Amino acid sequence: MNENTGKLYGYIRVSTKEQNEDRQRLAMHEFGIADRELYMDKQSGKDFERPNYKKLIRKLKPGDTLVIKSIDRLGRNYEEILEQWRIITREKKAAIVVLDMPLLDTRQGRDLTGTLIADIVLQLLSYVAQTEREFIRQRQAEGIAAAKARGVHMGRVPMEIPEEFTPVYDQWKRGEVSGRGAARMLGVAQHTFTKWASAQV
Repeated sequence: MNENTGKLYGYIRVSTKEQNEDRQRLAMHEFGIADRELYMDKQSGKDFERPNYKKLIRKLKPGDTLVIKSIDRLGRNYEEILEQWRIITREKKAAIVVLDMPLLDTRQGRDLTGTLIADIVLQLLSYVAQTEREFIRQRQAEGIAAAKARGVHMGRVPMEIPEEFTPVYDQWKRGEVSGRGAARMLGVAQHTFTKWASAQV
């Protein structure tokens, strides 16, 4: 299936909570990629080191083809995806095939039209994603502003002072119990008790 003269590689990325490694691996096998040419990173959302991806990128040579299941395997956001796309296609002069989106395939004869179409589609996806992010942020800001206008408290709901606070507070005020002891009696943190006590003054 590979139209290029170079090697065919596949890259799989799954988070520790995802269970779609088999789905991606099956898609790679159906495309004709051998297990020895498959690179995979398994990571949490906050960890984006991707050691095997970096190893694969170092290995890519002009004429090679990198196959991924979906475009988001290349990065966490479209800025990063665009940058990785540029590195692979321009610097490494390798081709990219995105299985979930046939238009994102730079192999087609390695001609200018095929590459141009893929670049336009990628830029369009990036624009749509960026616009959607800005739209979501705008809606969130408008929602918060509307809630505040209605008098809705947006922060953390403060803990209510319990009924048993008053006798404990009186003991603390008379010096019969320490602030830490009073807090322990009420089952709260010391700074919480101190905050309640200061509000009584």
